[in-house]
Amino acid sequence: QVQLVESGGGLVQAGGSLRLSCAASGSFASINVMGWYRQAPGNQRELVADITDGGTTTYVDSVKDRFTISLDSAKKLVYLQMNSLKPEDTAVYYCHLSGRRPPVYLLRDYWGQGTQVTVSS
Repeated sequence: QVQLVESGGGLVQAGGSLRLSCAASGSFASINVMGWYRQAPGNQRELVADITDGGTTTYVDSVKDRFTISLDSAKKLVYLQMNSLKPEDTAVYYCHLSGRRPPVYLLRDYWGQGTQVTVSS
């Protein structure tokens, strides 16, 4: 059984900071990538940032230089440090993991339940 449990969301004023954490349970043969997506009301879910097991990061343009993603692959933990938050960052943030589990070893996607981030102006 795989669970991704997010924490760290909340309400913050514009210009403030939050740190999201995601812990994955369950055994994995390999983790290809972990990351964060977000979905605001009326919008499609979008990638915010992700990081490969090798440390390669990807960020959506709107968060570059403000957000930093980091990974502890041994502990299956991924973090998103969000600084200089803006009202347009308001959304539900979802943790994502792509990996392979025994005994089938198919590459699959796993999702957390989401954590609300609200930035007031």
